[in-house]
Amino acid sequence: MSNDKSTRVQRAADGMDKDVVRLADRLKTTGETEQDADLRLLEALLFAAAEPIDVATLRERMPEDVDVGVLIARLARDYAGRGINLVNVADRWRFQTAPDLEGALVDIKEAPRKLSRAALETLSIIAYHQPVTRAEIEDVRGVAVSKGTIDVLMELSWVRVRGRRRTPGRPVTYGTTEDFLAHFNLEQISDLPGQEELKAAGLLDSRLPKDFEVPTPMSTMDIDEDPIEEDDDTEFMLDFMDDGDAPKDL
Repeated sequence: MSNDKSTRVQRAADGMDKDVVRLADRLKTTGETEQDADLRLLEALLFAAAEPIDVATLRERMPEDVDVGVLIARLARDYAGRGINLVNVADRWRFQTAPDLEGALVDIKEAPRKLSRAALETLSIIAYHQPVTRAEIEDVRGVAVSKGTIDVLMELSWVRVRGRRRTPGRPVTYGTTEDFLAHFNLEQISDLPGQEELKAAGLLDSRLPKDFEVPTPMSTMDIDEDPIEEDDDTEFMLDFMDDGDAPKDL
């Protein structure tokens, strides 16, 4: 009787061992344990990055057979309701504090550099009208644009030289940068607020002319624009030669 009992116990133990082995094999086959390890690696890469990081760079750092897109989606979902979110800015990914917590962090955030009215107006014109030349900016503002105004925006890495217009004089054209998108939490330039949104925010006069329209920002090369050449530094300076009696920037 005792031997029969021992035999049954041994069979049960053997059966449990087999079940454990089958479970381990199934987990290994489905890749669940590997995916968790890959997710941890992706999380570490994003956390350690000094700036937003693109998917191509992440793929270079991850194992070859990993679906980075799937892991990013899972990680973004996991962090969606937390104090830190995984967000996409300018086709790059980064961790940032949740927008609704901004008020609690305002005292420990670095104070942003305050732009002049001229710089703000110039930045807005470039963002909405790009590619745009200095003369076109002046036409919209009604006053001359000083070199210093453009310099400030370029030092902030919010504005860049895009190319040259195919017109006499070959004036340079300006556009926004990926840093501009990242600073204002925009995934792409077309995410800028439209006319109705600007009106609702009180940024546009409700008594605007009927034919007034807010242009749709573009990020692709314009049909009348050539890419900038690497040796164009000297010509770029000529774009800001003294205009004599031109009205001064405000």
